[in-house]
Amino acid sequence: MRRIDWIVMKRLGARVALTLTVFFGLMALVESLDIWRFQALTKIGGLPLAVLAIVTGAGKTSVGILPITLLIGTIIGVLDLQSRSELTIIRSAGVSIWRVMRAPLIAAFVLGLASSFAAAPFLIQLNRSLPVSGSNASSGEVWLEQRGADGPYILVAEHARLSGRVLDGVSLFFTEADQRDRVTAASAKLSGGAWVLSEAVRYRPGVPPESLPELRVSTNTTAGDMQVRLTSARDLTFSELLSAVGQRVADPALRAAAITSLLHLAATPALLVGSVLIGFAFTSGYRRTNKYGGAVLYGIVLGFVVYVVTELANRSGFAGVLDPTFAAAGPAFVAIVIGLTVLLYKEDGRA
Repeated sequence: MRRIDWIVMKRLGARVALTLTVFFGLMALVESLDIWRFQALTKIGGLPLAVLAIVTGAGKTSVGILPITLLIGTIIGVLDLQSRSELTIIRSAGVSIWRVMRAPLIAAFVLGLASSFAAAPFLIQLNRSLPVSGSNASSGEVWLEQRGADGPYILVAEHARLSGRVLDGVSLFFTEADQRDRVTAASAKLSGGAWVLSEAVRYRPGVPPESLPELRVSTNTTAGDMQVRLTSARDLTFSELLSAVGQRVADPALRAAAITSLLHLAATPALLVGSVLIGFAFTSGYRRTNKYGGAVLYGIVLGFVVYVVTELANRSGFAGVLDPTFAAAGPAFVAIVIGLTVLLYKEDGRA
């Protein structure tokens, strides 16, 4: 990189790091308000385990709000360059704004890749390893509403293993009016479109219990359904989401959530690039005064608007209201278009 790139990256990197630290501290403060979890983890593993849970939760949230922190940090960094007259000198030397943005845009794209494929999976796995984890639903009792060729039924299990493909301590309750059977089993394995129950006992009204070494109960649920159902799609890594989608998620709601989450991770680098473009677009113009309070406040508001739009699109995709591709890629596309449009308008000499 040329010296100009180093200067720009030094200023922006320091401000982005400061913004990220501030938001991380706020998220850690919010996580520490969960007194019950803090006390439970303190009893299990002492204060270090409780602090680790706070740090992990704050880290996950910080990765999720990375677009807003990067946008605010970029705005503050560009204003820092302006206050030192460095950006003015760079522009007066004939260097275009596109040349100035080259290194920050590359860094934003790399940061997006690192957050989606390194930081997020690491924090998810670390959070799952905690004794009291909200994302590890398979460690508790599982209730599933099932439907298959044998009719509708409720499946209850003490806990799940192997991403939900194996359940232990199983009870089935058939809910059709003409069939009120109850089946208990030591375990159930999802195989070939059916739950295969081992050491099952069938209970029917007016009939003695019937012991069955093995019993197959059909279901429309797939292995992909179980993986997404037991753990929120937001708490699955990129590889796990690929595996779940590849195993054919039959439930439309679960399929929409899995695909939206998968595409959101893939679109994060582009979204961060859009944040940097917007940050430069609204703050890189020439200023005659050193009054930047309004610009900083405007940047914070703009950052929250980007975050709200992104969250609304993601939630709409999770609910199946929007197409997952549009829900995941839409915010990134809009951010890039806004940033490029404003920059082109300014560079054209009419603003």
